[in-house]
Amino acid sequence: IAFLGGMAAGCTTGILHTRFKINSLLAGILVMTALYSINLHVMGKSNVPLLSETTVFTWMENFSHRLSGQGTAYRILGWMVPGTDLWILIFCLMIVVLVCGLLYWFFRTNLGTAMRATGDNDQMIRALGVNTRVMIILGIGISNGFIALAGSMLAQYQGFADVQMGIGMMVWGLASVIIGEALISEKSLGLVIAGAVMGSILFRLLVAIALRWGMNPNDLKLITAVFVLIALILPGMLNKSKKRSLIRHSHA
Repeated sequence: IAFLGGMAAGCTTGILHTRFKINSLLAGILVMTALYSINLHVMGKSNVPLLSETTVFTWMENFSHRLSGQGTAYRILGWMVPGTDLWILIFCLMIVVLVCGLLYWFFRTNLGTAMRATGDNDQMIRALGVNTRVMIILGIGISNGFIALAGSMLAQYQGFADVQMGIGMMVWGLASVIIGEALISEKSLGLVIAGAVMGSILFRLLVAIALRWGMNPNDLKLITAVFVLIALILPGMLNKSKKRSLIRHSHA
């Protein structure tokens, strides 16, 4: 249900951009503003506790208790990890692998290849008879569907849903993708998808390390902006240094 709701919101953004020629950024802001009120109507209030509700993580907790008993812990890399947390981690990794596999399969189909080509060179793919408007709407819809799916899982894991819990996630996602692109050298489809996942994990790890070192939580947004700025500037600086070294070797 969350995936379908997010996909509907994404398709609305795509329609505003392609059919009504509204700037893509402005279309996203308009839909996001409208969704704030829609979420309040759906939830009934700004914060909804889920601790008394049965979620997918409740099933995983019950499964871990039946499998290894309640209160069981495992030593991993010198750390004692509760069995419940370990099985929840395994479950989340399985979801990530499943989603990555579905994306890899989809982007290798004719429809997925046309969608990728629309992002690379829309004029060329339009000359081949592909409706780029449909590709843009479908692409935004699919991406927003997965975003909504991730948000629903986060709400179930935290035990509450808040109407403002998605604020700032765009910057975090942008930083994760940029870091992932910097981690991989080849641009094959599988590595690009894996790079986005690795970038997300690494970015969260950097934030956790900063908090562990005693950083003020009030400065978290500032540190996030610094990470994004470094991720944006560093690849360009590295490319320039590589070009300079190649020029020096060619003149030598």
